[in-house]
Amino acid sequence: QVQLVESGGGLVQAGGSLRLSCAASGGTFSTNSMAWYRQAPGKQRELVASISSGGSTSYADSVKGRFTISRDNAKRTVYLQMNSLKPEDTAVYYCKRVILASYGDWGQGTQVTVSS
Repeated sequence: QVQLVESGGGLVQAGGSLRLSCAASGGTFSTNSMAWYRQAPGKQRELVASISSGGSTSYADSVKGRFTISRDNAKRTVYLQMNSLKPEDTAVYYCKRVILASYGDWGQGTQVTVSS
């Protein structure tokens, strides 16, 4: 069974850092693009960062220069290093395994709260 499990969320002060991890089990991994999304209360879920099977990365303008997505295929894990965190980064962060352009698997999410 395919499963994605996020970890590493928590409470941090503005300007601090967190490193999120997403461990994938089952199915394929190394051939899939992976992505991090986030959703704040009352807001649409938005794409934060993505990484292709070849290692190409893409970031939302709001996090460029602060967040870094990476992957370790041997560990079947994707990471999101978040630096210089701001209160507006507060959200539930979700990991996604892309199957097709519009389809994929989702993790359960991990809460990130940035205090001012």
